Amino acid sequence: MALKEAVDTYHDLLTEARAEESWEQLQDQMMRRGLYFGERPLCTVLRPRFLTLEQYKFLRREIRPLLRAFDKISRRAVVDTPFRQQFGLFDWEEQLVHIDPGYTMHTPLTRLDAFFVTSNMELKFTEYNAEVPAASAYNDVLNDVFYGLPVMGDFMRKYVVRPLPTRHSVMHVLLDAYREWGGVAKPNIAILDWREVPTHSEFELFTQYFQSQGLVCRIIDPREVTYENGRLLHNDFHINVIYKRVLITELIERTGINSPVVQAVRDHAVCLVNPFQCKLLYKKASLAVLNDEQNMEMFDEEELRAIRAHIPWTRVVAERHSIYGNAPIDLLPFILKYREQLVLKPNDDYGGRGIVLGWQTNTSGWEKAVEEALHSDSPYIVQERVPIPTEPYPSIVDGRLQIYERMLDTAPFIFYGDYVDGCLTRLSTDPLLNVSAGGGSTVPTFVVEAR
Repeated sequence: MALKEAVDTYHDLLTEARAEESWEQLQDQMMRRGLYFGERPLCTVLRPRFLTLEQYKFLRREIRPLLRAFDKISRRAVVDTPFRQQFGLFDWEEQLVHIDPGYTMHTPLTRLDAFFVTSNMELKFTEYNAEVPAASAYNDVLNDVFYGLPVMGDFMRKYVVRPLPTRHSVMHVLLDAYREWGGVAKPNIAILDWREVPTHSEFELFTQYFQSQGLVCRIIDPREVTYENGRLLHNDFHINVIYKRVLITELIERTGINSPVVQAVRDHAVCLVNPFQCKLLYKKASLAVLNDEQNMEMFDEEELRAIRAHIPWTRVVAERHSIYGNAPIDLLPFILKYREQLVLKPNDDYGGRGIVLGWQTNTSGWEKAVEEALHSDSPYIVQERVPIPTEPYPSIVDGRLQIYERMLDTAPFIFYGDYVDGCLTRLSTDPLLNVSAGGGSTVPTFVVEAR
C-alpha cells in the first residue's frame, strides 16, 4: 500500500464542514482530557501520522540490533573505567552508576529519536532518550481522541487503522522491575517529578490508568519525600516503586547526592525505574561510543550493519584524529571546514537546548561555538547532518482549512531495552523538533492498510 494514497484520501475527506466539525471536537476533547503541554494544546493538526505495516515492521526489525549494541556499551561502561571515560560523566554521576538497582535492566523504559524518510526507508537515530521518555500516555489518549473524530469515521470505511498503545507496557515494565527487585505485594507507585513541570497533565493520565488497573499511584515532588526507618515516605504514603520522570541531573542539583531518594535507592529500600545506570546511554556521547572506530571490535556483524546504516557519524569534540567514511581526518579542522554538514550538541541537555546547527550559523558563529564546545566543562558531540522528512498536515488557521508541509520525527518507544512498541511523532516548522519547537505538535501514530 502506498502511504501517499492513504494521506491523500484522508485530506480529500476534509470538506469544509467535516474539517470544522472535526476541529471543534479535537479542541473540546483535548480540553476535557488534559492534553496540554503546560498552557499549549498538545496537537494542532487534524491528521494523525500514518505508517504502513511494512514501515512499522522495518522500524522494529532495524532497532533490535542497535539495542543490543547500546546494552553492550552500557554494561561494559559500568565495569571498565577507561572505557567509561568516553561517556563524559561528572564525578557525582560516577558514584550513581555503581548503585545496584536490584534488577538487571539498565534501560527499562526508553525512546529512540530518529528521522525516518519513508519514501526510501532511510532511518537515522540522532538521540537516545534513555532517561525519562515522555508522551506515552499522551499518545494513548490522543489515539482515542482521533478515533472519535468525524473525519476518521469516514476514513475508516476505506482503511483499517490500528493504534500503537503503550501505557500497558509502561505498567508491565514497572511491575516486572519491582518483582525482580524483590517486591511481592502490589506496590505503591510514585510518579516522581517537580510539581511545576509542563508534563504534569500526562502524570494525571498515567495515575488514572494505573488506578484503573487496581494499582495505587500518586504524583509526588522529590522535595516532599522523607527517608525514615528504611522506608521512603510522602507523608504516610510508603513508596515501593518510583516511576522516575524527574531528570537525574535536576534531582541531584536540587536535592543533593544524599537526598532521601538517592539514599533509599542505595539502601535497596525502593525500586527506581529507570535506574541511575540509564545516565550512560542518555549522554549524547553514547552515540559517539557506538560510532567510533576504536570500539568496533565490540559488536557483531548485524550490530555493525545497523550502526553504519542508522547512527549518523558522531564524535565527541576533541583534539584528535579519527575516521570519516574510510578516510583519516584531523577532527577539529574537519569540523570547522564542513560546518554546513554538521551539528553541535551538548552531552547532557534536552529540549533542543544548546544545539547549534551548522547550516544555520555563519562561519564566525560556528568557530565560536566549536571553541566553546572544546573548552566546556561538559563534553559536546559533533554529528553529521541527516535528512529531515516532511509531510503535509491539515489544520484550521484563522477559521480556514490549510494543508502545508511540516517536518516530523519518528521516536519509537522501547521496552525492557529490547523491543519497539509504539511510536511518538512530533511535527514542527523548526528543524529542532521537540514539543516546544516552533509550530510544534504531537500527533498519534497509526498503522494503516487499505480495506
